[in-house]
Formats: sequence, structure tokens, C-alpha cells
Amino acid sequence: MTERVLLGLVGAGIRASLSPALHEREAERLGVHALYQTIDIAERDLPPEAVGEIVAAARTMGFAGLNVTHPCKQTVLEHLDELSADAAALGAVNTVVFGPGGPTVGHNTDGTGFAASFARGLPDAELRRVVLLGAGGAGAAVGHAALSLGAERLTVVDVDADRAAGLARSLETQFDEGRADHAGPDDLPALLERASGLIHATPTGMLHHPGLPLDPDLLNPDLWVADIVYRPLETELLRRAREAGCRTLDGGGMVVFQAAASFALFTGLEPDRERMLRHFARLVEAPALAAG
Repeated sequence: MTERVLLGLVGAGIRASLSPALHEREAERLGVHALYQTIDIAERDLPPEAVGEIVAAARTMGFAGLNVTHPCKQTVLEHLDELSADAAALGAVNTVVFGPGGPTVGHNTDGTGFAASFARGLPDAELRRVVLLGAGGAGAAVGHAALSLGAERLTVVDVDADRAAGLARSLETQFDEGRADHAGPDDLPALLERASGLIHATPTGMLHHPGLPLDPDLLNPDLWVADIVYRPLETELLRRAREAGCRTLDGGGMVVFQAAASFALFTGLEPDRERMLRHFARLVEAPALAAG
């Protein structure tokens, strides 16, 4: 069993990340001493391209692996030896594993994290027509997950029409033709009127990006609404969705399940996901963190 393990998170604006606490606490419960560092490129005035040097340095220093977040999930690709099937399909990496004397391998646990959270929180949700709001890296991961879960038709909506079209095309190459398409924000009223559910995958609603990503009057009780934002757990979108009679899913499960999958890749140990969910709940309730 690994007795000591060095881990890290690379990204911008990550000071308030819960990843260090989640990984270190679960490692402690499994008899491992983990030190999890945040490496904030914004605080160091580094561009996203610096992720290559960071990966090389972490490997040299004996790190077991790194988590990677915005804006480095794509730029890290060229600095890796291999990609897992999920990372290759999404064209993005959130977990880098350094094998002792072996290749540097990129993985993506965002999609499987969302799928596990969805199966747990909305197990019998109708998946006939799903609207995905947001076509960035997170949108790609949850869009892939929604189709893997059995969504019959997924419509990608983004303010950037080219990005929405590109993600829809990418998803169609990986799944059956006709299961993914794209639309613009102006199409939301008609889309949500006949949709089964809505997945929100933009930064709107986060602590530093407050607000609503759409007109809440478009929500109706026949919709389920899943939000990947987890700081705060109670986003304005979810609050308004519940008021409209919608079933809802917050972003907490996704962040815990993707962290658990990364932890297993880093350590070779199987984490207790229910224990990590309980720990996460305590972390987000802590006043100091809630203000962070």
C-alpha cells in the first residue's frame, strides 16, 4: 500500500477548491498520508500553456498525479504520453497519472462523475429529449454522459453557435446519428416546452458569477433540472426550478464522484464514495468555506 502520496490541482482561480480536503481526508481514512497542493496559474501570472512545464516538474518531483481544471484541460493534451478512452473521446483531461517509470496518462472523470451522480439522484428520470445549456469542456463531458445514460435526443445550446454546433457534431460521431443537435438561446422556449430535462453546464450561478442562465418562467413541472455548479449547492436556477415544481439535481454528486474516480487512479485504492459524499456535505456547510 502507498504510504505517502503527492497530488495536485492545476488551474486558475482554484484557491477555494474542495479537492485537497476531499482527497486528503479519504486518503487518511485508508491509511495513506496524502499531500494535495493547488497550483493556481492565475496567482502566478502564468498562461494555460505553462501546464506542460508544471506536469514535467510534478513528475520529476515524484507526484503520483495531478487534477487539471479550467483553463488547462485541453492545453495539457500535447504534454501527455497516452489518453484514456474517455479523455480521447472528450478531447479534454482532468486527471493526469504518473506511472512509476511508465507513461504519463491523461484521463477524464467528469463525464463518469456526472453519470454516477445522475443515476443516484435522478434514477428514473425521463431521457427522451434533453437540453444541454453550455458547450464548453464541462458541457462536452456531461453531454457525453447524458447520451451514455440513454438520452434519445440531446440539444446543445450555447451563446457561441459554432461551439454548440461543434460539440453536437462531435457527439454524433461517437453516438448514433440524429441523437445530438444544436440550437441558440432564442430557441429555449420551444425546446423546454417539449423537453424531458435540462442540464446546466455554464459558470452562471457560481459564487463569482451569480445569476440565472435562462428565464425561469421557461421552467415547468414536467422538467427535471440538473446543475453542475456546486459552489453554492443551492443555485438560483435550482431554487427557481424547485419553485416551478421540477425535480432537481445539484452539482455536489458530480464533484465527489469525479474526485473519487481520480483518487482511485492516483492511488490504486478504492475510495468509499458514500463517506466522501458525507465529507463533502460537511465541507460545503462550513461557514469559512461557504464564504470562500
